[in-house]
Amino acid sequence: MSWLVTGGAGYIGSHVVRALRAADIDTVALDDLSSGFRSFVPDDVPFVEGTILDGELVARTIREHGVTGVVHVAGFKYAGVSVERPLHTYEQNVTGMATLLRAMADADVDKVVFSSSAAVYGTPDVETVVESTPKNPESPYGESKLIGEWLLKDMEVARGFTTTSLRYFNVVGSGVPDLYDASPHNLFPLVFDALLAGRIPRINGDDYATPDGTCVRDYVHVADLAHSHAIAAAKLEAGEPLDRAYNLGSGDGVSVRQIMDAMARGTGIPFEPEIAPRRAGDPDRIVATGEAAARDLDWAMRHTLDEMVSSAWEARRRVA
Repeated sequence: MSWLVTGGAGYIGSHVVRALRAADIDTVALDDLSSGFRSFVPDDVPFVEGTILDGELVARTIREHGVTGVVHVAGFKYAGVSVERPLHTYEQNVTGMATLLRAMADADVDKVVFSSSAAVYGTPDVETVVESTPKNPESPYGESKLIGEWLLKDMEVARGFTTTSLRYFNVVGSGVPDLYDASPHNLFPLVFDALLAGRIPRINGDDYATPDGTCVRDYVHVADLAHSHAIAAAKLEAGEPLDRAYNLGSGDGVSVRQIMDAMARGTGIPFEPEIAPRRAGDPDRIVATGEAAARDLDWAMRHTLDEMVSSAWEARRRVA
């Protein structure tokens, strides 16, 4: 038994690789290194450099490493940028998924854990998102993730695949000090980069209908997230039934102001964030429940907000 992790050299994928190994599941990582780092993959984990758009490479990797299932993390993950680059987003996330599934079918491999996104919901009109909340993605990124879920459902019908999709919002923290979030668009690295450069981080709007006036979002620790991916893979491998999709959410969320306060504590750099105008389209609150995942995937918020910040800061300072 061996599981392939696509995007296994990325921030989330490399944590999934480690979670699978901790669960005694042999692992092989595939990544084109467009945003990942070869150093993120442990030396004793087989690594294949390449893209999921190369179906022959994917099929060969599956056969050569005795792969029995795939955790599909690879993809173009920048929702805002996807609006400007829709064709690139669909190529990476939709064509890439179709190519991966075709290679799996050709190799008689039929188990998939998909790294989906809560972006499939768009801006929900409910306080807490559940799995049945209507899907209304508002970016090519969100649309591409929803199409990925549809493709998995279709392969369940057509080829008997067993799959599950894990949806989450903001992934932060670090489970290993040498793994860090290098995204140029995510809040944590943006704040860290500002502080390291001597700039003051900013909050976009403080007049929302929330307790402190700033947006409330769902932040989850990457190690908690990776653990539930590994549990999902183990259950699919064992033939245990899973729902088609799960939210990995906190159930209550934290505000941007609370994030900034935790940043000051965790970095030891006191600051008062600048207040900038609202960004168009930012909803007051987006939070998901994790009740179904807690039931089936051992999902839990095992890290406090301060632990999320301190672990991410420790990892970021290593490359400062």
